[in-house]
This record gives sequence, structure tokens and C-alpha cells, in this order.
Amino acid sequence: MDYENRVDFDRLRDYRLSRAKAALDASECGAFLLFDFYNIRYTTQTWIGGALGDKMIRYALLVRGQDPILWDFGSAVKHHKLYSGFVPDDSYRPGFLGFRGAVAPEGGAGLMRDAVSEIKSILTSHGVAGMPVGLDIVEPPFLFELERQGIRVADAQQAMLDARVIKNIDEITLLNQAAAMVDGVYQDIVDALKPGVRENEIVALANKRLYESGSDQVEAINAISGERCNPHPHNFTDRIIRPGDQAFFDIIHSYNGYRTCYYRTFGVGWATPSQHDAYKRAREWMDTALDAIAPGVGSDQVARTLPKAQDFGFDNELAAFGLQFAHGLGLGLHERPIISRLNSMKDPVEIRPGMVFAMETYCPADDGSSAARIEEEVVVTEYGIEILTKFPAQDLFIANPY
Repeated sequence: MDYENRVDFDRLRDYRLSRAKAALDASECGAFLLFDFYNIRYTTQTWIGGALGDKMIRYALLVRGQDPILWDFGSAVKHHKLYSGFVPDDSYRPGFLGFRGAVAPEGGAGLMRDAVSEIKSILTSHGVAGMPVGLDIVEPPFLFELERQGIRVADAQQAMLDARVIKNIDEITLLNQAAAMVDGVYQDIVDALKPGVRENEIVALANKRLYESGSDQVEAINAISGERCNPHPHNFTDRIIRPGDQAFFDIIHSYNGYRTCYYRTFGVGWATPSQHDAYKRAREWMDTALDAIAPGVGSDQVARTLPKAQDFGFDNELAAFGLQFAHGLGLGLHERPIISRLNSMKDPVEIRPGMVFAMETYCPADDGSSAARIEEEVVVTEYGIEILTKFPAQDLFIANPY
């Protein structure tokens, strides 16, 4: 809207690049070489997802004191020069490394050899060839080629995740909008959640509504019902939903790159005392954890409020991981902080304003098959937290009650 202050994309781009440059300057590295698509978007402000999102063919080089250089896929280079005027034209270059081994790295094409040679020449021209190059993720043959050409490698992922952990107002606005889209999808789900509908039909409904609402990527929709609730399978099937089922869903999508991870649990038609009890415990665990979150608090203090693995049927924290924890949200689904009994007791981090993360709880019912799953996305503020996920979740919601 031109008549309201909402997202300022120029400010967003400047903020992200400045954070990445500051992370580089604070490191031992002369440059960061980035293959992680979220790091590429954070630094170059460009995006290609879908079929190319996992092919390891786009990469960006951020050298101290310089604009980032992006090696992109085919005609995308020409497109960026026309429509993405965030950096000079010569910062966009064609690149191709072989589609994750489909073009053999040891063959005559020499794609990785030539790419590393070009990178090395850039490092030399900017006087940082003697410093390590930070990498986030990499194919082994590319790593071997860097070593063969004498380029020392360090870890850039830690620095980039630290850069991305504090969100500015524009990032928070986009995360809030992404959550608002899911609020509406949950209304559609409860309207459709009746006996006879299949889990995959709910997944199709959610995908359709999200893309109609402006989602740029629906990463996953978990749809779990009935006996599939316990243990939690983290996927969906063609199971037919029946009266009295407990059903929970996780909607993971992004709006302008910013993601949701947003669980809700419903009873279909009615709910048993056992199902209500499980939901009540999951909600109590959630509220206790949320009450513990505040600026300056250690993540270990939050983790201690979560139930132990043995409290809900697991032998240890590793076996139970992913059911009672929190994870950062941003351009990636799992960013910092990660808060759980598995890691936070040994390596706590300070909760700071500007962090955004999703808190998840799970409680199996004593009927042996049902379970409750709740997730709330929160923004840490100077005074506490704000909850982004608005669809009702304080009590077990009965969809289409009889």
C-alpha cells in the first residue's frame, strides 16, 4: 500500500546485507562462499526455489568490503540484471557445477575446477587470498577442488546463522503476514474436517488456499489423524478421517521467503476425556514455556520448563527430539535459537529482542493412539513476547461438533 507503512523492501535488503557483511568482518575469513539458498537470498536478495532449490548450482561470494557476486542459473542472470538492481550488473554471472554430480566432476568439462579458479582470482584481486574462505554447505568434490587449489576453508554457517538470528521490523512483518495466511487456512480446515475426508485432501486444500493467498513456497503440510497421532509420523497419508478422531496439522510455508511452522490439533465431531486430558497437558506445557521467555533469559532456563522425555513415553532426549522444543524462524525453517533439553542445558544462548521462534509441545493420550500437538510462533520484544499464531488453541477445538 502506498498510503500505509508496511514492509520497506529497500530497508530489508540493506539490513540483511549489512548483517552479513558485519558477520564476515567479525570472522577470520576473507570471504564467505555461500551455497545455502537462504544465505544466498539474505546476501544477494535473489531467489529461485522449486526444482532448483536443492541442486547446489547457485552460489554467492561475499568478499570483505565488496558487493556480493552471484553465480546463477542460465537465463536467471539476464533476468536479475533487468529486475534486481541491488548490486552492479557484473555481480551477476552465469554458473553451473553439474546438478549434484549429474555432470561428473572428474570429467572433461572441468566445471568445478574452472569455478574455483575464478573464485581464487577474485580473492587474489581483493587481497584476501591468504585468508580462509568461509563455507556454509558444499558438495564434497567442490571442497576437494578448493583444497587442491590451495584455498583454506572455514565454517561460515555459524556466522551466517548468527547474522540472521535478529529480525528487523520488515522481517517480523513478513513473518506475521505468513502466519496470518495460515490462520485463514485453519478456518478452511475446520470447515472441511468431517468424517470421510482423507488426510491428503486436507493437504490439497491447504496448498490451494496458501498459493491463492500469495504463498511463494508451501514446503510441507503434515496431516495426522486417528491412530497415526501416536507415535508422531511427521507426514500425511490417504487415511480416511473418522468420527471421534483426534487430528493435528502442521502448515509450513513462506511469504516473501519468511516461514511458518504452525501446528493445531482438533477433535472431529467430538472428543473423549482422554483426548481432552492430553490436550490440556500439552497446553500447560506450552504456557509454562512461553511464560519463561523474556529478554536476557538463558535458553536453558526455558528448556527446563519443558517435560522430560520419560514424561511422555521416550527413553531419552535424543529419541524424543522434535516434540518438545523451539526453533528459530526466518528465511529458513530451522534457525536459531534451538531450545530443547537435548542441547540447551549444555550450550545455552541468551534470548534477545528480535528473535523469532516457534515453540512446540506434544502429549500422547492414555488411549494409546490419540495425541495433542500445539505450536506457537513468538517474537521476543523488549518487554516479553508477542504471539503471531492466532487461530484458537487454548482449548481443544472440536471441528463440526455433533
